[in-house]
Amino acid sequence: MIDRAHLAEIVAEAGRIAMARWPGAGHTLQVWEKAPGNPVCEADLAVDAFLKRELTRLLPAAGWLSEETIDAPDRLAGELIWLVDPIDGTRDFIRGRPGWAVSVALVSAGRPLLGFLAAPARGEAWEAEAGHGAMRNGVILIASRRTELAGARVPANDLPREDADLVLVDQPNSIALRIAMVAADEADLVATLRWGWEWDIGAAALIAREAGAAVTDAFGQPLNYNKRDPRAFGVLVSSPAIHDAAVARIAERAASLR
Repeated sequence: MIDRAHLAEIVAEAGRIAMARWPGAGHTLQVWEKAPGNPVCEADLAVDAFLKRELTRLLPAAGWLSEETIDAPDRLAGELIWLVDPIDGTRDFIRGRPGWAVSVALVSAGRPLLGFLAAPARGEAWEAEAGHGAMRNGVILIASRRTELAGARVPANDLPREDADLVLVDQPNSIALRIAMVAADEADLVATLRWGWEWDIGAAALIAREAGAAVTDAFGQPLNYNKRDPRAFGVLVSSPAIHDAAVARIAERAASLR
């Protein structure tokens, strides 16, 4: 069995590497665009290189899928794979805002087995193991138990008119941290209606699920990982009691956008 404490320390060190380059701590940062509107910075690459080296040493049999590494098809041949987003929430990172996190998940047979988020700018370390619950800074997490969709807290900057009965709460740029907010009962609902990558959600989805949240794609279907096309259309994470209502509410919008 993998040494969970050792893995936690590797992820924490990755967070420290990022903090040593974070403009919010007064550091100068090199930034460029991978594609128009898609920023990347030197910290993304430094954290990615560190994690690839250390996680490969920790578990040589596992494949690798990261936002900052060219995808290698041989990852599909194995049962184990690391899903890594070196800095989820790069825009907040670049702007010196704290809404970013290092995200690491170990996936076994298409399902997350371990999930870790390091959010050092927020003083947060999140972790979960399948079947063994989730924690933030060593405190066991219990997800939102809201029973009505109206009034649900949503981490967003604004809401469409048809969702005016929902309540806005602070939105970190990191989708992983927004999902984790449901795990910590700081939000009741997170929903996206776009194609997203496995590395964005693998760790946080496990943390939310282990805290007791309902976790699916935008259509209410289970999320699968290490697919040939490593994307899913949307993610929907919520209190279990409002999940069906949330799926029903966004169904027409999801179908039109897919």
